[in-house]
Amino acid sequence: MKRIYIKDAIIVNEGKRFLGSIIIANQCIEEIIIGDDTPSADYDEVIDASGCFLLPGVIDDHVHFREPGLTHKADISSESRAAVAGGVTSIMDMPNTTPLTITLEALNSKLDLYKEKSLVNYSCYLGATNDNADLFKTLDPHMVCGIKLFMGSSTGNMLVDRLSTLDRIFSESNIIIAAHCEDQNEIRCNTLKFEDEKINDDLPISYHPLIRSKEACFSSSKLAVDLAKKHNARLHLLHISTANELDLLNKAPLADKRITAEACVSHLLFADNDYEHLGTQIKCNPAIKSADDKKALREGVNSGLIDVIATDHAPHCINEKAGGALKAVSGMPMIQFSLVSMLELVDDEVFTIETVVEKMCHAPATIFEINKRGFIREGYKADLVLVKPNSPWTVKEEIILSKCKWSPLEGHQFQWKVEKTFVNGNIVFNESIINDDTKGQQLIFR
Repeated sequence: MKRIYIKDAIIVNEGKRFLGSIIIANQCIEEIIIGDDTPSADYDEVIDASGCFLLPGVIDDHVHFREPGLTHKADISSESRAAVAGGVTSIMDMPNTTPLTITLEALNSKLDLYKEKSLVNYSCYLGATNDNADLFKTLDPHMVCGIKLFMGSSTGNMLVDRLSTLDRIFSESNIIIAAHCEDQNEIRCNTLKFEDEKINDDLPISYHPLIRSKEACFSSSKLAVDLAKKHNARLHLLHISTANELDLLNKAPLADKRITAEACVSHLLFADNDYEHLGTQIKCNPAIKSADDKKALREGVNSGLIDVIATDHAPHCINEKAGGALKAVSGMPMIQFSLVSMLELVDDEVFTIETVVEKMCHAPATIFEINKRGFIREGYKADLVLVKPNSPWTVKEEIILSKCKWSPLEGHQFQWKVEKTFVNGNIVFNESIINDDTKGQQLIFR
């Protein structure tokens, strides 16, 4: 059993930062050493972490790794490589693959693929449809992260638009309902409103937040919240994008919340004025909204209204992003640069590093009740990331590990750098070198 001694890091954990060291053994954190004390037992390898911050590994509760069926865009191997390069150690994959993950057979088949290929720890959502609610009671809540509910169409064909079905899902589910909320009728009406302004059957990208409007988001999110309150269901609102939706949330202690909310990196970084120079590269659903909405989301993270920061990592080939508000596909690859993007906002004094760790590491573990992950605690799995400040580097195509090989952040210079990523105690990313030999583990809940 190899014992690794990570020495003299600035450890950020559970709202505190302190100089310390840890011992990793048998996949877990064996010992946490505060200050400059020495380990209580021998070790085989020492890592000098002086000048670096040691954080829990990021848990991204919202990714689209595209496998099976859409592997021309991305696959489990490529996107898990991008994940570890970004300090992400656990992910939860969405069901809009081909075939859709809406049956137990499809779910188990996808989990088999992850076991074979993923460098990070993993779980997969089961997708809800108008017709598969009978499956929910057969799910093992210890092995499945949640039910993904599309209350507005995105990609795939999983729009649940029958009120009776929605009512049943919220009344019968015994695990988290993770909801994508956009009112499809509002979107259709908005699209028709601009019919006469189309050119070549398309609209400029600037129309995207007008079509997938604030009102479409709010009305759908309100319906989800009302149903969750009616049935005391466990609801997780995905990618909140508007200031108005914050009015649906509360600031109770996280452990007491039945309704939680996620903001995505893209909505915290970009605003609608960025369409002018980034175009459809930042087209996503729900749409990037105004600068005021971005500001409100950032404030919501700090106030406790928003509980989680995730990515909605959704790679597409660059040619699929051609067109405008109607023809370009929605989604962008963000997982490799999510942590450093949020650490940049720490430098900008938008967040503290303790808040970033809370929203990207601790809160996902708490909300989904992930067993022994998400915190730097003795006996917990050694999912860790070592990051170094004041280490400038630039996003270039040759370092982008997502299969699609583009990023809306290309050309941007970051000051924080991921030095090492540990998954279950294994060094999987080490100063740009990836160890493909070890694989992640399926997440266990509760």
